[in-house]
Amino acid sequence: MGSEELKDAIRKLGLVIKGSRVSHPPLDVTPGCAFGAIVEQRLKDMERELGEVRARLNGLIFLVIGVVIVEIVLRLVG
Repeated sequence: MGSEELKDAIRKLGLVIKGSRVSHPPLDVTPGCAFGAIVEQRLKDMERELGEVRARLNGLIFLVIGVVIVEIVLRLVG
């Protein structure tokens, strides 16, 4: 039995609860292997780190814009 066939069988089993059908399976079968779990965790970590880089870059951009505005105001006043 292939991996996809096994996932489909588990989903079908999760869909039938006491003879009634539910709209979504109660079981989450992804990722199906240890490698997939490790890759998923690494991607989540990279996504979090990318968010931190974006926040720092936005802060740096606002800092540069603020410095330029202050410099312009000082040249106009002084």
